[in-house]
This record gives sequence, structure tokens and C-alpha cells, in this order.
Amino acid sequence: MTKLNSKLRVRRTVLALAICSALGTVYAQERFEETTVNAGVGFVGGTSVDRALPYQYKGLRNRSGATGLLGFEYILRDDEQLDWIDFKGADLLGDNRELNLTWRDPGSWKFSADYSELVRYDPNTINSGMVGLGSTSPQVVRVPVGTGSDFDLQTKRSGMSVGLIKWVSPTLQMEVGLKTEKKEGARLFGIGMSCPSAVAPGCGPSTGIYSGSAVLLLPEPINATHNQIEARLSYVVDKLLVNLGYYGSFYANENATLAPSIPGSLNNSVGGLLPLSNGLQGVLSQRIALAPDNQAHQFDVSGLYSFSDSTRATFRLGYARATQRDSFEGLGFVGVPAGVTSLGAEVHTTTARLGLTARPIRKLSLVADWRYDDRDDRTPIAVYNLAGSGSSALTWTNRNLPNRKIRGKLQANWQFSSDYRGTVGADVETIDRGSFTPSSQVFGVSAFRQNTRESSVSAELRRRMSETFSGSIGVSRSRRDGSNWLMPNAGKGVIEVSNPTDAANGFLPTSVFMPTLADRQRDKAKLFADWQPSAKLSFQVSAEKGSDSFTTPTLYGLRDTGMDQFSVDLGYALSASWALNGYASKGSQTLNQLRPAGYAMAFSNKSLGAGLGITGKPMSKLEMGANLSFFEDVNVYAQTLDVFAGADAVTLLAASGGLPDITYRQTILKLFGKYVLDPKSSIGVDLVLQRTNFDDWAWINNGVPYGYSDGTTVIQKPNQNVAYLGVTYSYRWQ
Repeated sequence: MTKLNSKLRVRRTVLALAICSALGTVYAQERFEETTVNAGVGFVGGTSVDRALPYQYKGLRNRSGATGLLGFEYILRDDEQLDWIDFKGADLLGDNRELNLTWRDPGSWKFSADYSELVRYDPNTINSGMVGLGSTSPQVVRVPVGTGSDFDLQTKRSGMSVGLIKWVSPTLQMEVGLKTEKKEGARLFGIGMSCPSAVAPGCGPSTGIYSGSAVLLLPEPINATHNQIEARLSYVVDKLLVNLGYYGSFYANENATLAPSIPGSLNNSVGGLLPLSNGLQGVLSQRIALAPDNQAHQFDVSGLYSFSDSTRATFRLGYARATQRDSFEGLGFVGVPAGVTSLGAEVHTTTARLGLTARPIRKLSLVADWRYDDRDDRTPIAVYNLAGSGSSALTWTNRNLPNRKIRGKLQANWQFSSDYRGTVGADVETIDRGSFTPSSQVFGVSAFRQNTRESSVSAELRRRMSETFSGSIGVSRSRRDGSNWLMPNAGKGVIEVSNPTDAANGFLPTSVFMPTLADRQRDKAKLFADWQPSAKLSFQVSAEKGSDSFTTPTLYGLRDTGMDQFSVDLGYALSASWALNGYASKGSQTLNQLRPAGYAMAFSNKSLGAGLGITGKPMSKLEMGANLSFFEDVNVYAQTLDVFAGADAVTLLAASGGLPDITYRQTILKLFGKYVLDPKSSIGVDLVLQRTNFDDWAWINNGVPYGYSDGTTVIQKPNQNVAYLGVTYSYRWQ
């Protein structure tokens, strides 16, 4: 065999293996055809509010009593005609139905088509007097708390996709995919305003006879379509694999704005009905822009080159252009800057990646990776905010948000022996956020940072599987710092602060710094073990602990965080027919932060999960099992006060005791069985009992719901109990 023929044979073998991996195992028989139909009935207990949390994604929130169950699967393998067909349908009588078709000629082409629906019911119930709730023009109507009508929000996704893969030759593959998704419904959304404000100086403050603030629930109406297209060519030549691709995204929103109608009187902060202060009704009645139409186009080339059997390089170059050009006039907005018809948003993103894997000697393997991402924001700058008039007028523009990120990684693996392997690694990441747009304005932020740098090191020791034990232990540490802090300069851009603690030119002692930009040290440790003390019993144990420590020029803001996680899984074979499985997990997260002249918050989140299951086959035709699981999640808000806190904060904390805990608990019992009637048919039974408890003071506290300014409330039943019984008959014929 010549050298050229040998290389060609290797390439064809690799492609054949890839094709078999993608398409599944080739059947030896000439023709195989099988159809399976599953039909049955499900019985759902409880009320709609009992099913709010458990069934928000299962399509059973508003279904009571009996519901039909229907699904099927058709399989054809005809090796003589080179036709392989897989056709499946699931939940065809429910809200989350699916249809999947795959038709292929192995080694030549593959066609796929999918259709799916997904309905998500919001677990909260809205009580409101609003007319047209969930539409683009809702009419706010003030009602006494709890006397309105009940509304359950939902969103529905309907999607279709088709794809074609064609092997043009042994070295060339073509792939095309189209996808469209329609999303309809409404979801929680709202607005609020407190006067006076720099952006609305004509809006009057609250008084004894006027309300100068309001918070309103205005559900966001959803009616949008997202179309996607992807095309790709893959080519293999000698040691090089090249992939050329295009991806297009086209988003169209039929609901461009939300235009509410606001009455002249609303409740104040203590629930009393008062007329709105001068200008507040006009501010609240302004149109609200919803997600705009946009599109994006991305081109990329990627590949792999094998220098030798032990050294391989990967690469990727990409370029994307995203635009948003919705017409202001078409959206119904007036008073936009002269000569500006749309935002004209345009973002260009360039990406590059280069990777290398090598094994210079038998015991040593190396991995290197470098990534470059540059987001160039070319959106035109224009004046969009104008407050006041004459010489005292304040004007602000939008802001460009460029971002350049470079990441590098080095990793070395050393095989100490057949059982032990060690890994060490180092990572570096730099982010350049570009220059601050000087004509833009900043509210509620004390400082910015243009550049941040983060470096990390890690080490891991892994013991390979022996007869009874394998495991690993790893540690890592990372540090982040950055350039000098930038201070907002009253609408004239920012000022670089070289000495943040300088009393004259530095930051105020009450300044708060963003944790995503602050100096930070992060430490992590991980442990994993797989132990099989006997042929019947096995354990898997994992543990992880980590902490973040933040350093900023002042004491305010986020100071430190912590996390730990422990879990154990077990499997035990009671006999040849029965098996037991179980798990337990425990985790916690902590967060400490301090607000100037306000509260010091020690937040703690603790979670606990456990489960026990048994499966068995008491007789040849019967399979059965049970599973009991429990999960608890508790959020604790321990509060103290800053030494500069005012008397009002002291009084409120003393009277209320601080924020109450939020607890979520869920217990689920599942019983299932399957009995084979004959070689072609079987019957299955599923019984699920579920109890959920959730108390969230954000919506209701001590039985008193939070009331919006129009009397609207959002609540859900704290204790929800639901039962489900499903009986399914399955018939298969060939």
C-alpha cells in the first residue's frame, strides 16, 4: 500500500467512525420495523393554587380531574433501501407536546424535523382591578386590597426546526439548520416613581394631601418570534480539519411598547387613597419600550491540525455584527433628539482562540489555551435625557459599552504511577472596558474601573480506579486587581483617582464599590471519592469549600462570601432482583455586606436534600419501585446597623426584628410499576404525592399581602399538596 492510499484510508476510517457515532449502531438485519403506542389517563388532585409550584412547567396547573395521555414511537431500519427512520411523539394531548422525526441514509445524508410546545404558568396569582391586564394598553383601576379579580399569567413557546446533514464526499460535509420559535403570553413586570427626581424635576413630592410616589404592577405582554439559521461546511485534508460556519439570529417583537392608563388618585405608602402630585400621573403614563427587534450575523472558521500523534492544535476565528434599528416614531415616541430616527445600535464582536495539546514524554501531557474577545460598541451617541431649561438645563447622552477580554491557560499533567496523576494549572484574564463616554451621566454608582486583571493557580491529585477506590483532591486560588478607580464627575465623564483615600481628592467614606470590579481573593478546595467496599455496596462522596474576600477603598458594599457543599450517593444490591439507591446533600452560602448609614447584612442560604429509592422485579413480568425525596432551602437575613444609621432605621429594626427568613420545602413520594401482559403489550402505573411549602415575605408577610399603589396583590398558597395518578397502556408491534 502506498503512503497516499494509507493516509486516505485513515481519513475514511475516521469519518466512518464519526458517522457511526452520530447515527448510532448499524443493524445487521436487512429490515427492522417497530411501532409503539402509549395511551392512558392521568388523574390530578388538588386545586389550581395547589398545583402552582409543582406543575408550573408540566402543563397541569389549570387541569383538574382526568387528562389524556398519548405518545408513540416508530422505528424503521431498512439496510437494503438505506432508509433509517425514527419518529416520536410525546404528551400529544397535553400542553407540552413534542414531535421528532429523523430520516437518514447512513453515510450519505441525515434529515431531522422537530416541533415542540412548552407552557409555563407563573406560580403567583394576581388579584387586581386592572382592565386589559397582560395587554399593551392596560387600564389601571384602584380597588381595595383583595377585592379585584384573580389572574394567572402564563407564557407559551411553540417551536419548529429542520436540519439537513449531507456527506458530499468522504472529506466534505455540509450542514444546514433552520429554527423558529413563537413566544406568547405575559409575565410579571412593573414600574415605580418617587418624586422629586433629577430626570423629572416637575414632579412634586409626597405631602399630606398628595402622593408623590407610586409602584404599579404592569405585566409585560409577550408576542415575539425568534428565527435562527445555521450553515456549516466541514472539510478534512491530510492532518487538517477545517470548519466554516454562519449563524443568523432574527428577533421580532409584535409588542413594541407598553402604554398604561393611570388614574389621578392612587394609594400612598400606607394604603391611603390620595390624588397624585403634580406631574406624577404624566410620568407614570409614559410609554414603556419593550424588547426591540434586532438581528445578528456571525461568521466563523475553526479547525484542528495534528502535528503528530501526540501534538495537536485547535483554532477558531469569529466575527459577529448585531444591530437594533427600531424606529422611534414607529414605536410611538415623540420628542426624540432632532435628526435621530432610531437608536441605531451596532455592536461588532471579534473572537479568536488558539489551543495546543501535547505529550512530549510518556508521563507528561500539556494543555495551552488562549482566547481573545473584543466587543466594539459602535452605537451613535445622542442626547436622550434633558432636564430643566435655559442655562440650568442638564443634558445626558447614551453610553458606549466596549469590552475586550483576553484569557490564557496553561496546564500540565504528570503520571506519577499507574494509579496516581497530578495536575497543575495557571490562568490569566484581563478585561478592558474602554473609555467612559464623557457626555453620559451616572446615578447611584460611586466608582468605575476601566481594567481588571485576574490570575489563578490550581493543583489536583487524582487516584485512578483500583479494585475498590478512586478519588481526587484539588485546590485553587485566584486574585483580581485592576487599574485606578474612576470617579463620576457630575455629567462631565469621570476622573481618575490615584489615591482613593485622599480626603480632598479621593472618594467619600460612604462610597460603595461594585464587587465585580473590586480587588478579590478567591480560594477553593474540592474532594471526590468513589468507594466500593463490596460487590453489593458503592459510595460516591464529594465535598467543596470556597470563599471570596473583597478589598475596596471603603468599608461599605460586599465584604466577603463563602460556600460549602457536601454530598454522598450510595447504591446497594439487596438481591439479584432488588436494588436500593440513596443520596444526601448539604450546602450553604454566606454573604456579608454593609450599607452606609444603613444595615449590615449577614445573608445565609442553607440547603438540605435527601432521597431514598428502591427498584425491583418480584416476578418475571412485574417491575416496580418507590422513591422518597426531600429538599429544604432556607434564606436567613441577619441584620445589624451601621454606626451612622439614623434614628428611623434604629426604630424600624427594633420594631420589626429585621427581615424574616424565607423557607422552601418540598417532599415527593413516587410509586411506579410496570406489568407485561404479553410480548407486545404492558401496562404502567405512576403515583406521585407532592407537598410544597414556600413562605416569601416579598409578597405576603404574616398573612398581610403587599399592596401595590392601585390595590393589586401578588400571592401564592404557602402550603400546596397535590396528587397525580397515571395509568398507561403500551402496545408494540413489528
